[in-house]
Amino acid sequence: MSRGHGNGMSIKSDKWIRKQAIENKMIEPFSEKQVSSGVISYGLSSYGYDLRVSNEFKIFTNVNSAIIDPKNFDERSFVSVEADSVIVPPNSFALARSVEYFRIPRDVLTICVGKSTYARCGIIVNVTPFEPEWEGFVTLEISNTTPLPARIYANEGLCQILFFQSDEVCEVSYGDRKGKYQKQQGIVLPKL
Repeated sequence: MSRGHGNGMSIKSDKWIRKQAIENKMIEPFSEKQVSSGVISYGLSSYGYDLRVSNEFKIFTNVNSAIIDPKNFDERSFVSVEADSVIVPPNSFALARSVEYFRIPRDVLTICVGKSTYARCGIIVNVTPFEPEWEGFVTLEISNTTPLPARIYANEGLCQILFFQSDEVCEVSYGDRKGKYQKQQGIVLPKL
């Protein structure tokens, strides 16, 4: 079968991820090995990359009785914290960002999945796909679904990124669309 005739998408291996990270700065900083000694693991795995969460967090609080409105986001609904670890209150939510800066190739889409260490503690990490030609630090959404406070460790692994390469280059990339979250720095709040 020739390329471009509907072969679909394939998941990329550690070899491909390493090559893209080193040659095209797809992931910076890049950890070529799984680092796991005394930390929640991060770095390159067989078919993915475990990113680290930085020490900047925005933790949601209801002290100001603000309403969460994606069209009119009220910054009073959270407190900003910089720390080596943070506590996410019961049934609450935090925003954070990745340590790594990503540059996604034009024919690639990524999907993010949680790490079992946190998942087994009832902590769900949601990250929307990284679109073709998107770049930036990743804004990470962390939900504590439990009735207990939950601790999140900065500079350690939080979730795994899977890279899918299409057999066809998209007509319009995120970069072409001048997406509103392009080259985002820090923790970026919802935008319309």
